[in-house]
Amino acid sequence: MAIGLIENFRAVFYAPFYAAFSLGAYEAEGVEVAHKKSSGPAQTSKAVLSGDGDVFWGGPMRVLVAGDSNPDCGLVSFCEVVARDPFFLVGRGAVPEGGFSGYAGKRIATVSEVPTPWMCFQHDLLQAGVEPGALERIADRSMTENAEALRAGEIDAVQVFQPFAEELLVEGNFQIWFAAASRGLTTYTAFNTTKEFLEREPDALLKMTRAMYRTQKWIDNNSAEAFAGCIASYFPEMSHDLLSRAIARYKSLGIWNKTPMLEREGYERLRASCISGALIREGIPYDAGVDMKFAELVIDEDPDTL
Repeated sequence: MAIGLIENFRAVFYAPFYAAFSLGAYEAEGVEVAHKKSSGPAQTSKAVLSGDGDVFWGGPMRVLVAGDSNPDCGLVSFCEVVARDPFFLVGRGAVPEGGFSGYAGKRIATVSEVPTPWMCFQHDLLQAGVEPGALERIADRSMTENAEALRAGEIDAVQVFQPFAEELLVEGNFQIWFAAASRGLTTYTAFNTTKEFLEREPDALLKMTRAMYRTQKWIDNNSAEAFAGCIASYFPEMSHDLLSRAIARYKSLGIWNKTPMLEREGYERLRASCISGALIREGIPYDAGVDMKFAELVIDEDPDTL
């Protein structure tokens, strides 16, 4: 049986998932994985819950949201890949003085495509004693539109992921005001499935987790240039240099976990952010939304890298 693995959307910070396919990680473990594309980020978890796929990669935020609406939905995360926030605040000129308080009154365009980047950033502001409403926030445009608005001088800063950050930085008059990865563990992307499927196909999911762990070891042992070469076919419109620089910055920030272990700290930080941002009321606790038995097993096995 082939495991139907749904891709949330195409992004550089999902690079380890593409590397697993390029390196033949699943074949090496003897598990057949069929790569499917989602019709949109908000539909990915729904596809698995409806039986249109078996596993999806995406944010544990989707597990929190689904569990908040229905505690018995059964979604669970079982193998973490992106352990830190991959978004940046890129602004014109020098970083404002005063830390987060320096953003007050600035015209800042935040991500509209998915909710997690703003949920996490507004929580950073609140923890620093800054009301999110103190920003002159633009919340309804795409990252592409926001980057163009920054270039045109219409706004002061944009919230973006790679490669937008690298493309802006090379122009010379923009700087990274805040790398969200610096806040610490904030679980961002994992393999997710239903508890029913996890109980029905434990051997297959154990093999998937082992395949990802071996991929994670490969990533840790190889350069950004080699990594870019490995996944280049997934980004045909991007130059090797741009992809390499984007990956190098992500590697330096440690956004990719080196093991499949999703730590409680990262989950609870994400959960707190979604609560303070009113995306969820309380969500589901770590022990209900996360199952690390496969991760624990493969870490104990300590398999060779690919």
